[in-house]
Amino acid sequence: MLQNFIIYIGSGTAVTVSVTLAALPMGIVLGLSFALLHIYGGKWLSRLMTVYSTLMRGVPPIVLLFILYFIIAGSINISPFWAGSIALGWVSSAYQMEIFRGALLSVGGGQMLAARAIGMSRWTAVRYVVLPQALRLAIPPWSNEVSIVLKDSSLVYALGVPEILRRAQQLSATTQQPFLAYGTAALIYFILVFTTNRLLDHLEQRTRLPAQL
Repeated sequence: MLQNFIIYIGSGTAVTVSVTLAALPMGIVLGLSFALLHIYGGKWLSRLMTVYSTLMRGVPPIVLLFILYFIIAGSINISPFWAGSIALGWVSSAYQMEIFRGALLSVGGGQMLAARAIGMSRWTAVRYVVLPQALRLAIPPWSNEVSIVLKDSSLVYALGVPEILRRAQQLSATTQQPFLAYGTAALIYFILVFTTNRLLDHLEQRTRLPAQL
């Protein structure tokens, strides 16, 4: 019986991973862009990014998911999968903005001054001097955000997307064995998160500068 549970619930793994892979790039692009605007965009843009971060991190992801799907998506005909993925990416962008902002600020200001002294423009210095170092520094906290988005992908079950939790819920209802159904789901999530963390730990080691070893 356990094998059948694993096969049925595990078949939702591809959907869970797909939601995560759709949400994370959106969070990366928006989060990094907003972090750059927060630091280098001037006073008013910095304040606007602070307000955005505060609002997005203060609202539960499930609420934003429902707003996007039941209110906004009604006029543009978006699927439950994409509504959930976009909502999670939207929320993640605020957290990733803070991750990248901290990493950018961790790069010594003297490096920017040195880059400007040899004739680089501000944004050229950011692109070629500050950003490569900041991205390395962002890997450890960013790996934690990957785990969070992976686990938060379970929220799309509320829209009927057949991911891991949704399939566990269906199996629990039909077999009347909730412990086995949800225990199997928990095991699959653990394996996904553990594997992802190990891969990102390896990436951190590969990108670490010799002076940091």
